[in-house]
Parts: sequence; C-alpha cells; structure tokens
Amino acid sequence: MSNTCKDMNTIDDVKIIEIPKIVDPRGNLSVIEKEVIPFKMKRVYYLYDVPCDSKRGGHSHINQQEFLIALSGSFNVIVNDGVQKRTITLNKPNKGLLITEGIWRELDDFSSGSVCLVLASDEFLEEDYIRNFTDFIKQKDQFS
Repeated sequence: MSNTCKDMNTIDDVKIIEIPKIVDPRGNLSVIEKEVIPFKMKRVYYLYDVPCDSKRGGHSHINQQEFLIALSGSFNVIVNDGVQKRTITLNKPNKGLLITEGIWRELDDFSSGSVCLVLASDEFLEEDYIRNFTDFIKQKDQFS
C-alpha cells in the first residue's frame, strides 16, 4: 500500500458541487462534463435496491477520488478524516458530493428506490482501498 501526502485531506476538502441543470417543462436535464468535476472519469458505477437498513461504503481510498450523486431518492454520506466527522444528505440529482482521497466514507439511510451514481477517478484497484477503520487511522497518523 503506497502512502502519499494526499492522505492529509480533511473533510473540508469534501464538497457539494452543483451540476448544471437545464430547466425544461418537458423534464430537466443535467450534464456532467469535464469542467464539473476536478478529475478525469475512469469508472462509473451505481448502487440501487439497497435495503433501507443497510450500509454501504465503509472504506477510504489512497489515491482515488469519487463524485456521488443521488439520481433518485436520498441517502446519507458520512465522511470522516480521522479527526472530524460529518453527515451529508444527498437527495437532488443536480448536486453531487466530491470525496477526495484519504477520506473515510459510509453510506446509510437509503430511501426506497434510491440510486447512487458514482463517478470515479480510477479503475477498480483493490490495493487503493483501506477497508479497516483502524488501519485508516494508523495511516493518517503517519502524516500528522
């Protein structure tokens, strides 16, 4: 597992980004182009049919950034930098949450029919995941 200075990110680096919305009486349209998110997308995946009492996430990335959007319904994203913790509710398809590398995330409280779209800055690499919170804290402590 490679360690980088990016591990020093805090929850202040996690932010809501408005996705441009074209309002039309026939239905709204939102577009994500290269100016919207600060990384080149290499992977797209989505979560759906998540039972309301289930949790997803429960990991951090060493180098990967992600942009989460509630395409339908709502869910909470709990972000933790090892010092501070914050809960952000996503419930609008024209607002996404940028999660930088080195931030622990958990998703919970999924509403019925919710869909979470994730745009990722890299392909799936197991070695980029920190899946144990104690290991995450140890890695963060190396840089403080």
